[in-house]
Amino acid sequence: MATNQGLKIAVIGGGSSYTPELVEGFILHYKELPVRELWLVDIDPGLHKLNIVGSLAKRMVEKSGLPIEVHLTTDRRKAIEGADFVSTQIRVGMLDARARDESIPLKYGVIGQETTGPGGMLKALRTIPVILDICRDIEELAPNAWLLNFTNPAGMVTEAVLRYSNVKSVGLCNAPIGLIKQVSAKYNAAPDRIYAEFVGLNHLHWITRIDVEGEDKLDDMLADTAGYSAKNVPAREWNPEFLQSLHALPSYYLKYFYMTDAMLAEQQESFKQGGNRAEVVKHVEEELFAIYANPELSEKPKQLEQRGGAFYSEAAVNLMRSLHNGTNDIQTLNVANRGVLDFLPEDASIEVNCVVTKTGPLPLPLTKIPPMAKGLIHAVKTYEQLAINAAVTGDRSLAIQALAHHPLVPSVEVAIAMLDEMLEANKAYLPNFFAKETAGTPVQ
Repeated sequence: MATNQGLKIAVIGGGSSYTPELVEGFILHYKELPVRELWLVDIDPGLHKLNIVGSLAKRMVEKSGLPIEVHLTTDRRKAIEGADFVSTQIRVGMLDARARDESIPLKYGVIGQETTGPGGMLKALRTIPVILDICRDIEELAPNAWLLNFTNPAGMVTEAVLRYSNVKSVGLCNAPIGLIKQVSAKYNAAPDRIYAEFVGLNHLHWITRIDVEGEDKLDDMLADTAGYSAKNVPAREWNPEFLQSLHALPSYYLKYFYMTDAMLAEQQESFKQGGNRAEVVKHVEEELFAIYANPELSEKPKQLEQRGGAFYSEAAVNLMRSLHNGTNDIQTLNVANRGVLDFLPEDASIEVNCVVTKTGPLPLPLTKIPPMAKGLIHAVKTYEQLAINAAVTGDRSLAIQALAHHPLVPSVEVAIAMLDEMLEANKAYLPNFFAKETAGTPVQ
């Protein structure tokens, strides 16, 4: 483990286009988070990207003059051994798998999205076994390390780790820090003078209070989301009358539940034009890696901010810094419920504000839980728990139940037909589901 010489950090999925932002964070906050070794790990198919982004990371560190050693490797165990922090930002099946997650549901008239609905379930089925495999390495080689999980679906992955491993783990999303930045800019207030209460799950949360310098600004924020009257609201924007009566600010991902028809129509339209999100991200990434490859570049390029996931590294570095120093500040994290939402199981992963102590995040009690949100939170959590168990066991009957009970799936028939097609399309990444076939037992 770390000595006085500094910390060892392993980034699994280090060839990601986000890595320069993370490196920038380590450089900026070196005083409070003295990184000695930064290990960027990737798999063989990602080696080309790892070398490009890793070389940029080395140039950034060199320019900073800080004594951080950057190591690039495909040997995950070597990277994890003795690490203080392990962060995961992986995409099992790469962007091609994402494209299938987004496009197959559309054929069935269902939302096709990376983390919400059937696409999110398939991402979970591919990802959870790999993350749990990484956890076994951490248990053996770095038992005191903190695992910071950014890999989507972050809430489900975090819950799988809580339930199926002994690793100290926290899940992280960039949406909450993004909201604080937005409020900070709107009211010209320092982020630490803002308190926003988040209630719900990862990618399924409501903001039930926004205090700026001690003043309640929720109504102000709700009124501001609409630059138009309640009568002529575009279908894809929040209806002001609805927001007033909800008395909470829903996260963007709730649009898939609250305006399913308009969001689905938009997805189908952009798919016809050949523009699902995976394709857009592919082009952005190609451009980014072409920029990263320039040997003259030694800083994070501006273009990275278009990639989505803004402030992701800031959230990561803040959390590492707070855990390392025991700063007891408040951050919005994915942690075990432990009674915070009394209608969910104890081991459910929820996304709430926590005080970050040296021994880990402590969830804060909630002051306002919208009664109308409870049903949707409970329904989506039921789906998530079924899907997590399906991912671990490879049990098709659990997968059917998970999908059939997802609020965005219209019928059992659609659930089963869609599941069959999506499992088959992901066969290469689902050994838990397809090992039975090769063992001579036909999959029903």
